[in-house]
Order: sequence, then C-alpha cells, then structure tokens
Amino acid sequence: MAAETAVGVDVGGTFTDVVLLRGDDLVTAKVPSTADQSVGVLAGIEKACERAGIAPDAIDDFTHAMTVSVNALLEGNGARTALVTTAGFRDVLEIGRQDRPSLYDLDAEKPAPLVPRRRRFAVDERATVDGVEREVDPEAVREVAGEIEASGAEAVAVCLLHAYAHPENEAAVAEALESELDVPVSVSHEVLAEFREYERASTTVADAYVTPAIDAYVGRLVERASEAGVPEPTVMQANGGITDAETVREHAVRTCMSGPAAGVVGALASVGGRDGGAASDADDSRGARDLTGLVTFDMGGTSSDVSLVRDGEIERTTDAAIGGRPIRTPMVDVTTVGAGGGSKGWVDAGGALRVGPESAGAEPGPVCYGLGGTDPTVTDANVVLGYVGASTSLGGELSVDVDAARGALADLADETGLDGPIAAARGVYRVANATMSRAIRAVTLERGHDPRGFGLVAFGGAGPMHAAALASGLGIGTVVVPRACGVLSAYGLLAADEKHDAVRTHRESLSAIDADAVEATYGELEAAVREECSDAAEALVTRRADLRYAGQSFELTVAADRPFDPRTVEERFHAAHESTYGYRMDEAVDLVNVRTEATVERPPVDVAYEARGDALIGEREAHFGDGPRETAIYDRERLPPGEALSGPAVLEGEESTVVVPPSWEGVVEPDGTVVLTEVAS
Repeated sequence: MAAETAVGVDVGGTFTDVVLLRGDDLVTAKVPSTADQSVGVLAGIEKACERAGIAPDAIDDFTHAMTVSVNALLEGNGARTALVTTAGFRDVLEIGRQDRPSLYDLDAEKPAPLVPRRRRFAVDERATVDGVEREVDPEAVREVAGEIEASGAEAVAVCLLHAYAHPENEAAVAEALESELDVPVSVSHEVLAEFREYERASTTVADAYVTPAIDAYVGRLVERASEAGVPEPTVMQANGGITDAETVREHAVRTCMSGPAAGVVGALASVGGRDGGAASDADDSRGARDLTGLVTFDMGGTSSDVSLVRDGEIERTTDAAIGGRPIRTPMVDVTTVGAGGGSKGWVDAGGALRVGPESAGAEPGPVCYGLGGTDPTVTDANVVLGYVGASTSLGGELSVDVDAARGALADLADETGLDGPIAAARGVYRVANATMSRAIRAVTLERGHDPRGFGLVAFGGAGPMHAAALASGLGIGTVVVPRACGVLSAYGLLAADEKHDAVRTHRESLSAIDADAVEATYGELEAAVREECSDAAEALVTRRADLRYAGQSFELTVAADRPFDPRTVEERFHAAHESTYGYRMDEAVDLVNVRTEATVERPPVDVAYEARGDALIGEREAHFGDGPRETAIYDRERLPPGEALSGPAVLEGEESTVVVPPSWEGVVEPDGTVVLTEVAS
C-alpha cells in the first residue's frame, strides 16, 4: 500500500530538488544546495511542506539521493585510507592495467591511487582458487594494525589474493583489525566477490574511502529528520534501487551515482509506453511514436547525464569508472559530461571559445543570479538569447538579472572577437550542445544504436531548453518533457523499487559445467539478497550470468533461468554477442560470474494534473538559428491536456523552462507531459 504522503529529495551541484506526493497531488520545491547537504535537504522538505499546507511530521515516507560519495571520489577529499593486501601485491592498486588514458600521448597520466604507497600494508598469507594454502598469522596482523594506527588512517580496505573464492584469511584479517582499530574496515569479499585483483581492490578502496563521509552524512540526516518528525530516509543506490539508511552506511560505495540513477528511474516512470515496449492505444493517442528506446538527458547545474532505456529496461553496467578509477558495483549506465547550466564560458590559449567543465555552482552561481558571480555561464547565455526572461523565477526564489548576464557575455565577446553579447551567447549555447551531443553519440552510435529510432527524454533545470536543438542535430524526431522535468530525479525516488544485488565468480566452461554446483551458488546468493530485503516474501529474485568466449578478456551478461540451464544461457550469449559486436563465434563459452538481484516493488506513482488559468502570458524576443523571433511565452502549469503548440515558444515552469524552436511543434498529454516533434521541412 502506497504511503499517503511521500517525499523524495535529490541533492544536485547547484539545487536540491524536492517532490512531495500527497495522495495524487504533486508539490515540488527547489532550494540551493548547501555545503552540509542535510541542511539543504531539510530546508527543501520544509519548503515543500509549506506549499502543501502540511507539517513535516505528516510525511510517511522519505527517499533520498545524494552526491556525497561521488563528490568525495571526484574531489579527492574522502577519508585517509589504508590498504591491507597479500605480500607481494602491495602495488596492484598503482600498477592497474596496461591501458593508457590516451594511447599516443606520452605525457598522459593516470589518476593517483586513493591510497598512497606509505599506507599500503602487506600480510604473509596465500589462497588460490582451490583453497587456502597458508593461513594468516594473527600476530602479524596485530603488528600491521599498529602501523595503520600510526599512519593516521581513518578507514581500512582489505583485499587479499583470491579472497573472492576463499575468504577465510581475509575475514580473519578484518576481524583482527576491527578488534585493534576504531575505524571502519571494508572487506573485498563483502564489497565485490569477483575475480580481477585490480578492480576488486579499487572498488574496495573506494568503499573504504567514502564510508566515513557517508556514515557521518547519513547520521546527520537521520538526526535532522528525526528532529523535524520526518521518517528515517531510504536511499537511492547506484543500481537504480533504494535501500535502508543502515545498509548504505555499511556499503557506502553503493551510493555512487545515486542522483543520476534516480533521474533515469524517473524518466522511465514518467514516459511509460514510449520506451520501445508494447504501446497501448492510449499511448498512440498521446503522441507516441514507434521508438526502439529512449535516451534520457539530464542537464543540471554542473553537468549533464545521458543514459539509455531499451525494451523497457534501464541499461546497467558493472564496468564503470569514477575519476578514472574502476568501480565495479552494479550501477545505472550513465555517461556524464561537464556541461550544465552553471558551466562557465571561457577562452583557451588558442583563442577558441570553450564551455566547462568548471562550474559556477550554487555559490556564487551564474551572473544573472545576482549572487556575486562574474564569469558568464550557459544559463547567462540562455538569458541573453531570450529563453529565460527577466520575470522568470528560478527555483521559485531567484530572480533574473538580464543586464548583468548581457554584460558578462559582452565581455566574453570582446575576448573572443565575436560581434556582441548575442553572438557570444549563441557560441556558448552551441559549444555546450556540441559537448552534450558527443555524450549522446557515445551511448547510441558508438554502441551500435541508431539515435534516430530513439526518443529524447529531457529533464533537469536546463535540459528542456537544449533538448530540441540537440535532437535536431542527432536526427531524433521526438522529445518528451515530463511534467516534473525540473525535479525528475526527486520524482524518480518516489517511483524507485527496492533492489539488492549479489555476485560471485564461478569460472567454468559451459561444455563441462556442473549445473548442480552452479545452482547451489545461485541458491546461496538468492538467500543473501533476500536477507537484505525489507520484505523477503515479496521479493522477486532474478538471475543473470556473465559469459565470454574462451580466451576473451571481458564478458557479456545474460539472463539465467531457474534451474540453471547451460544450453539456454549459451544461446543467449551467442545472440547477445552478435547484437553487441555484429558476429558470433564457433568457440567454447565460459561462465565467469553468477549474479542475483532481488526487487521489492513499490506501487506506481499516480499523479493528477489539472491546468488552471490562461496559459499564454506574453511574448518576448528570442534568438534561434535563423535570428530573432517574437516568441510566445506560456505558463506550463496552465497548459490544458490536448493543447497544441507551435514553435517558436517558451514554456516557463518554476523549476525548468521548455524551449520549442521554430521548426518544432508539441502537444500536452493528460498527465501534463509535453511531447515535441520536429516538423518535416
């Protein structure tokens, strides 16, 4: 049964977004993000409650997405971490793989390891894939604990050779360290029970590195929420599912990419039958096309996130990197680029106009905010181009200083030699679009998908301003803008199911596999994920298998049946390989990893939409590719279902603005979603 009053809060680089659902009544709010994110979270909840006319203690369910862990990894301000590993393997974390960031650049550098060599310690032990050959000496571990304490480490990662297969020594080391030290200890066989020493060590170190920050932040948030009468939050994980606060405090690395994952979940929940699955007659009447999938496009204040939805399923990966370091926890497959509303326009040494990745952030923010910003940003360019007007209220609070934005773009024009602020604004807009187009190509064309068969779901504070222009350049003919587009990641938190993952390496050729042994491993993993669920009886557990041709280095993941059938998964692997790479091979297939995922579904979000008042609120001059145009300005919340729109038009909302260029038209759907289509020339 759905909670009567539920709130979702997503923290971004510039704004903290809030969605409050009371029955089927949707209330949204947006407040500036704060250095201590919990302060902004509670401020946003209080603002949403005030708008809804309720007290915070009337909230029944609170779900949260954060940027604490990913910020720590990207900014390098996580805990002082120590690593304990097998003697002789102390430098695996630094050696990594032979691949280089730029193949022909002799000066290219990899990111520094999160644990410097002086805080990497070794213990004399040995395990193989067949079992423990040499047990660890408890006295040696106590000596290492003393060295760790002297190093000032605030967290410890333990990653021993082949502990994914035989964790006895690793468990003994962790137990000894926990008895000797008063710091959190992350253990590789609990964080990632997979082979590949470097990736397992990197993921375990990342978990240890962010654990103190996550533990402290979630603790503060729980305390502040309790003081306000708000329930303890559930938290969005990187895999697109939620879990309880205690679990993320124990497994902090699972919160990496928490916010972007929530956005993709929100996009799928908002769009429904246009995701490439079967569309109903109702979908057809609502402007749906025959789409092979969706490209989700979230443009916020500091960056833009792009992901894919195919066959009604969000694409996920276990082969991701953050800050150049591999993180192999399951996560929504998101490509991020440093182009957002706050991204600064600047001139490089060669005189070329550049945009990002440096951002004005929440403080001081774009020049047009009037909070002390001096460098022109993408948001300032949108103001100068007329997409954001002087009367627009950003986030419901900030007003727009058009003259200040124009002055900043005029200075940029002088620096670049462009003809005035309009030309500079066009330049910033186009350069930002070029960066975001590359991200969309990376998840479509570079993976063998034709973007022309996809719809573009645009959200985030700035996404709907750029979406139609991006779609035109990529040949995408449909843009979908959900009603809650400006706070869609927060909306996705209300729509997200509870999810738990487990993995274990099981390397064996399918031609000689012991299916009963594989089935037994699946049974153990299924029991493990059910144990993490809030309601084990209601959990739906799915099985997957990582496979590869004999001799290959990397795997593809396919569905696995219950009971395990080698012939079925082999045929699925051949089909997946052909779909991914364009061919299949007459070679033996190896099973590498077995995976389980438990899902506890939450009721779908049902939101009422009622237009109110006259939608057309005025006109102003806006600049498009063919020059200035008198452009109709609409209040989006007043647009009635079925309303047809012709570009040029601007639809203003409290959290986001939709730009409809001259060559586009749109229709408002019953739930307030706006579907834009490009007019054939």
